[in-house]
Amino acid sequence: MPRRRIGFWYRFAAVLCKPPLVVLIKRDWRGMEHIPAEGGFITAVNHNSHVDPLAYAHFQYNTGRVPRFLAKSGLFKKGFVGAAMRGTGQIPVYRETTDALSAFRAAIDAVERGECVAFYPEGTITRDPDQWPMTAKTGAARVALQTKCPVIPVAQWGANELLPPYAKKLHVFPRKTSHVLAGPPVDLTRFYGKDMSPDLLKEATEVIMADITRLLEKIRGAKAPETPYDPRRERIEQRRRTAAETEQLESRAESATEPKVEQEEGQGT
Repeated sequence: MPRRRIGFWYRFAAVLCKPPLVVLIKRDWRGMEHIPAEGGFITAVNHNSHVDPLAYAHFQYNTGRVPRFLAKSGLFKKGFVGAAMRGTGQIPVYRETTDALSAFRAAIDAVERGECVAFYPEGTITRDPDQWPMTAKTGAARVALQTKCPVIPVAQWGANELLPPYAKKLHVFPRKTSHVLAGPPVDLTRFYGKDMSPDLLKEATEVIMADITRLLEKIRGAKAPETPYDPRRERIEQRRRTAAETEQLESRAESATEPKVEQEEGQGT
């Protein structure tokens, strides 16, 4: 299958974005040999900064296989940014609407036409306290198993030092390094030909995220937690802690009023 043509909008975006990226961050790029030269494929990338899509897109652009990102639909409505998103062929994700599945259909269509689709499986910037990849959604695994296309795991680090997660101010000095490491395709063959149940998709997703995490361990020279951070589990635990604290406060308040009540009753007799 032919490569997707880079086109006017991608070249225009590169003209605008590459100069500041080159100035702001140094590059440590490895694993470009794992990016397929032809045919459709998926890249699965960790997410730790609002800047890292630009840093990763710079890496991917230089491989000659430009990515189509899945991005929240609101970005497609914002003036010049929206025009650029549409012009470069990015894929809008309509969360919690009747159009929510359209992104996956578009991703499957793109892969089957020989294009690269970039997934951030976590769905948002990681909330792990140490910025390791957290538990992920199953969209990338679903597309991969339906198309049987290669899934290239990609780990990145450095853009989060330029702009930390959920921060609004750039940390320009000292100059940061964008580390991007692509690995060999994830082995998902054991999942082929099976019913795509929620459990199977969850397991395939965990395999993808494990490969990304191992690559990030190489970049960081550190060991990731054995169990990935789960924001849903953390919300449940937080509600449990809040309920327990509320119960303790109410119990203390009741205990504090009991002697006064007893004293008033004694005075009444």
